[in-house]
Amino acid sequence: MNTSFDNKKVERISKALGDPYRIKIMQAVKDEKDWLQCQAITQMFNLAQSTISHHLSQLVDADLLHAEKDGRHARYKINKEVFGDYVSYLSDFSN
Repeated sequence: MNTSFDNKKVERISKALGDPYRIKIMQAVKDEKDWLQCQAITQMFNLAQSTISHHLSQLVDADLLHAEKDGRHARYKINKEVFGDYVSYLSDFSN
């Protein structure tokens, strides 16, 4: 397990995943083979673009998503390393 994975980081990730739309966004990004454009994410949900941006920001701040600017557009993909560390951290509770 990553030694820099502390309680504060676990709390930030858990809070980010505490919203049903953020979980749906994570699922949508996970289903993509590569990067997923912000515009595509916005079109999947009946939410304002600013609301989607807020949710994406929370997921990026929790380090669950990688964000990359592509001109005026942004695109996202799962941060598999951090997500794996989080799952590993939680699995310690079942031992």
